[in-house]
Amino acid sequence: MGRLEGKRAIITGAGSGIGRASAVLFAREGAKIIAVDRMEEAVDETAAMVREAGGEISSVAADAGDEDAVKGIVEHCVSKFGGVDAVYANAGVSGGLVPIEEQTLEYWQEILRINLIGPFLAIKHVTPLMIKQGHGSIVCTASVAGLRANAGGLPYSASKAGVISLVQTTANALYGTNVRVNAICPGLIETGMTKPIFDGARARGKEDKIGQLNPLARYGHPEEIANMALFLASDEASYVNGQAIPVCGGLSSTHPFAASRPGT
Repeated sequence: MGRLEGKRAIITGAGSGIGRASAVLFAREGAKIIAVDRMEEAVDETAAMVREAGGEISSVAADAGDEDAVKGIVEHCVSKFGGVDAVYANAGVSGGLVPIEEQTLEYWQEILRINLIGPFLAIKHVTPLMIKQGHGSIVCTASVAGLRANAGGLPYSASKAGVISLVQTTANALYGTNVRVNAICPGLIETGMTKPIFDGARARGKEDKIGQLNPLARYGHPEEIANMALFLASDEASYVNGQAIPVCGGLSSTHPFAASRPGT
């Protein structure tokens, strides 16, 4: 028996990185998967990987920050698999590092729409089903950047701090329902979103320096975040609720940084 045997799970941002690793792992542990990503070709590749490994999956090209799309994804999971036991609201964007004086309203709105409104929409549309069935687990991707400063850009960090508050407040709003809501706070993980950081370091011959600020002195891998998502989605985490759990090699214990003045 797998750790998610018989479970039905929705995973957003499943076209690459953490979402893809989670889809593969969840399916290997027995879950039936609805994999969601804006990039159709990428999410279809994830589905092919899962099927090749013997898993059951349906891929959906959709925007996780669009309410009609999210509602349709939940309905699709119910129609195809008969219900929803777990949701991993993982889709997100970094927005890069833009000086504050150059940040526009639209720039902030798009990052918040995907990173924060997306998880809210997933929670909004799946909780009625989970409450009715008497159980469910919702996992959201936050970030160590949402815990304190100097781990990401301004709107990205603010959006991830919002995700942390969202899971805390929602866990309490769902008092007595047996629906759990938690967040994962990854540190520096090699994904498509962080590719520019890794490419730049490698181009300068500094790959060995990537991740050096955390006590493990290395960067993380998508599979290491997927392992935490698996735990939180499973019944093994039946008494874990309203938490934001760092998976960061210890970075969040200090958040060391190199200070710089504006314009330098």
